[in-house]
Amino acid sequence: MKIQRIVSGMRPSGRLHLGHLHGVMENWLDLQKRYDAFFFVADWHALTSEYADPSGLTGNAEEMVVDWMAAGLAPGSSTIFLQSYIKEHAELHLLLSMITPLSWLERNPTYKEQMAEVKDKDLHTYGFLGYPVLQTADIIIYKADGVPVGIDQAPHIELSREIVRRFNYIYKAEIFLEPATLLTEVPKILGTDGRKMSKSYNNAIYLSDEPEEVERKILTMVTDPARKRRNDKGNPDICPVYLTFHRMYSSDERLEWVRDGCTTASIGCIECKKTILPHVLDKLGPIQERRRELLGQKGLVREVLEEGGRKAREVAASTMEEVRTAMRLDLFNGNS
Repeated sequence: MKIQRIVSGMRPSGRLHLGHLHGVMENWLDLQKRYDAFFFVADWHALTSEYADPSGLTGNAEEMVVDWMAAGLAPGSSTIFLQSYIKEHAELHLLLSMITPLSWLERNPTYKEQMAEVKDKDLHTYGFLGYPVLQTADIIIYKADGVPVGIDQAPHIELSREIVRRFNYIYKAEIFLEPATLLTEVPKILGTDGRKMSKSYNNAIYLSDEPEEVERKILTMVTDPARKRRNDKGNPDICPVYLTFHRMYSSDERLEWVRDGCTTASIGCIECKKTILPHVLDKLGPIQERRRELLGQKGLVREVLEEGGRKAREVAASTMEEVRTAMRLDLFNGNS
């Protein structure tokens, strides 16, 4: 299948960090050059787990879109919109939920993992169980050919394909495409404590962090625990600084220097960290400059989301007309 249109979204968790930049945004920036790209703020998806306190969603959404554009996502090259602005997503989600077998949702590995791992929230809700159905509606309402995801999300796209096949079969229609899974290599970005970089772990380096804060975070990052003293030899293969920052920003020559210096204790951890700091700051500098420009344009984010929403709604509304006709729900169009 030749891919022409892609759809992807992100939950509004507020400011983006380096994990988002290298794990998601750099891929999006490439995709917007090659495809008709739809990128949305997944605020309804956020409610599947954050339903008890949605007060921060609006502010988080605005912060996130500013970071998107500061990183290079361009309204002129992509359609950027707010999920909840397009009510057709909810309508299609409802209709798809009528035909989706419960067993399909219960076997979803992500659902099982989250239910086992998340202890501080009550996820025993229909919304959380039905998350992949809403995700399917998000994708197929735009007749997307492909969806960029990491390997952990691949089962969701396969479920979307199954729902599409079931809908088309039941209603004798070929309205929806079976979206292709565009597997993207998502690098594991480690945070300052050695765990996956995450806002919830309080271990993230944000795109908006001032240089002094970036320096403080990098210089206090954990390294190989075996290196308690300067002359202790270390193993770079278990050091977050090496695994994340040097592998992303250092040349082959610099990587060799770090590996040799660490394993022989000819360099210390602070020296190792200081060599990578300028490269991180160089990466963040243009993003932060652009971010300041965007924040100075009052109302810009809302304008971008409204304009993207108008374009997205036009496509979604057209699709829903086809859906209602196929399901014989178009009474007021005189076609039932």
